Amino acid sequence: MRWTPASGSYRAALSLLLACILAGCSTLGRPVAEVPSLPTPTPPPAVPLPPTNIEAIPDPVPRFEPRSAHGNPPFYDVLGRRYFVLGDAEGYVERGVASWYGPTFHGVNTSSGEPYDMYGMTAAHKTLPLPAYARVTNLRNGRTVVVRINDRGPFVANRLIDLSYTAAAKLDMIRDGTALVEVRVLVPSPGGGTQSDPITRAALSPPPTLYIQAGAFSSESNAQHLLKTLRAAGLTDAFVLSRPEPRHLFRVRVGPVTSVSEFDALAARLAKLGIPDARLAVD
Repeated sequence: MRWTPASGSYRAALSLLLACILAGCSTLGRPVAEVPSLPTPTPPPAVPLPPTNIEAIPDPVPRFEPRSAHGNPPFYDVLGRRYFVLGDAEGYVERGVASWYGPTFHGVNTSSGEPYDMYGMTAAHKTLPLPAYARVTNLRNGRTVVVRINDRGPFVANRLIDLSYTAAAKLDMIRDGTALVEVRVLVPSPGGGTQSDPITRAALSPPPTLYIQAGAFSSESNAQHLLKTLRAAGLTDAFVLSRPEPRHLFRVRVGPVTSVSEFDALAARLAKLGIPDARLAVD
């Protein structure tokens, strides 16, 4: 049984339920008004042993595919928050925290209706249309993979994308469980290949300096006002960055950050200051 696309993936719902139990919660609030209770989970099918050579599993080749009949509503609600599915994936580039999901969900239907294969090269994303292809780059070690996005999630704070076990292994993030990444959509070109401008390994040696961006303003006075607020709250490493291209914006940033734990801690502090959507930025 799968949680319907109108309220997110069953996989995401089960993750939240298990997380609440582990945290010692006595109750779990309804994630969506239309869903009175979560379905009783069934034991997942037996998970096959991992391939002897994960690196030999090929990345998917981006190709034109129609939008999935499942998992692409105009919007959906999970845990009191509304997510709007993008009408077009072209040009999407975002940086943030990647996580991965494995045996508990192997064989369970994704939001698109396809069974999840932890040894495939797939991923879950909250707003990209299903399916979509993206290059995911580990910003700390330069490793890159291409994944086919066919699921919704992750719905944990500050998480951008949920990767399959194989994709995470190729990025060398299985042990840590998370990684700071860039997600860049790949759009198939009519004549073959993809329309993309991915970061290469050479561009990531040494790794880029990473920051949290708290806001971007066309007005310098607004940027300075936010900077004053951040420094008054003890974030003394906040600063304003002004760049003429591609748009002349005054960007308020904090950092640098070197790990997911630092990113999470800073994001939590910013959320308490009324800035819930801080994002990872590259110098």
